[in-house]
This record gives sequence, structure tokens and C-alpha cells, in this order.
Amino acid sequence: MKKYIHAIDNLNDWIGKIVAWLTTFMVLIVCVDVGIRYLLGGKIEMGALLSELEWHIFSIVFLFGAAFTLRHDKHVRVDLFYARWGKKTQALVNLLGCIFLLIPFSWIVIEASIPYILDSWAVKESSSDAGGLPARYLIKACIPIGMVLLILQATAFMGKSWVVLTEK
Repeated sequence: MKKYIHAIDNLNDWIGKIVAWLTTFMVLIVCVDVGIRYLLGGKIEMGALLSELEWHIFSIVFLFGAAFTLRHDKHVRVDLFYARWGKKTQALVNLLGCIFLLIPFSWIVIEASIPYILDSWAVKESSSDAGGLPARYLIKACIPIGMVLLILQATAFMGKSWVVLTEK
């Protein structure tokens, strides 16, 4: 089990590093977009392209960064009760949360996204905006990939919780 947990943690750490660079790239694109719109008065027609590129990168950051965030146990939670509980109670909550909430939700998203993605691929969907990005279907294909990464990390998280629960 430790090898599996280590492998999944390493995979999502590696992806997390790429996502971190994508975030930096996204910030640069936003700065260029703002510069073109406000400093140059929007005289260069790249508004739709840059705006869509920002949203596409944000989508990838969100979808692929979720597993990295879970790997480091940095998801937002209300610590009203959780922070006061002992390690074993926290591990039990984490284990049950993954089994009954995170994994089923991720699986539902995968199943719901497949027809949506297949339709997009079938028509080679691109932006409806003039000057927008082509190949929108590639971004949509990231939905199940991100959810699979999240499920894999959830299983590793469950393994860590199981170790805490079973240690003497």
C-alpha cells in the first residue's frame, strides 16, 4: 500500500509543479490582456483570444490542481469540529468522506462529462467568439482526466487514513 500511495503522491506532485507554472503563465496572460485593453486602448484585437486562453488555463489549473491540493490536505474545510478531533477521528472522517462523497461525486462528474465531451469531439468544437480559440474539445477532455487524478489521490488519501486508523 505504501508504494501505491507514494506513486500517486509523486504523480500528483509532478502534475502540481506543472500546474504551478501554468498559473504563472496565466498571470502573465492576464497582465498582457489588461495592458492591451487599458494601456493601448484595446487597439490590438486579441481580447477574445486572450480572455478564452485565460479561462482555458484556469480550467486546467482547477481540474489538475485539485488532486495536488488533496495530496497536501489543503482543501478548504470548516475546522469548527475537525481541528478539535484527534488524529484517528480525523482519519475516519477523511476515509468516510472519500468513500461516500469525493469518489462518488468525481465518478458522477466523469459519467456526466463523457457524452458532453464526445459531442464536442464529434463536431470539433471551437469557440463561438470571433477570434476565439479553436479545439475547445481538448479543454473539455480535461474534465474526466482531472477527476481520475482526484479519485487516484482520494484512494491514496484513504490509504493514509487507514494507516492512522490501524496503528497502535
